[in-house]
Amino acid sequence: MATATTPWTPQEIERVIEDSIKRGKTDPKFRALALSNSRAAIEEVAGKPIPEGLKVKFFDGSGAQLSIILPEPVSDDSELTDTQLEQVAGGGRCAASCAASCAVTSTISIGLPGVGAVGGCL
Repeated sequence: MATATTPWTPQEIERVIEDSIKRGKTDPKFRALALSNSRAAIEEVAGKPIPEGLKVKFFDGSGAQLSIILPEPVSDDSELTDTQLEQVAGGGRCAASCAASCAVTSTISIGLPGVGAVGGCL
């Protein structure tokens, strides 16, 4: 059995998100749970605890909404690490941290006039 610290694969996250959206469209009780207790709703769909520290929030799709995800805070020591410097200088992409972050933080904004999909890594 998985524990709260077991990492989720990107495929698993995608499946749970898709299943949650489908249930939210047709199941009024699940929709109410998702809006009032997002963590419990995700765990109900997944059948296991979500990883500690993962923040989950459902929003009602009526009306326009723009969600902006703030990056992790940085310390006063703003010097780049060698790895970060190589990525910037070489135009490389971050691997594990960005991929995991994108899988979880990507959002889709629908119905916001003049604005397309928002989210993911830059």
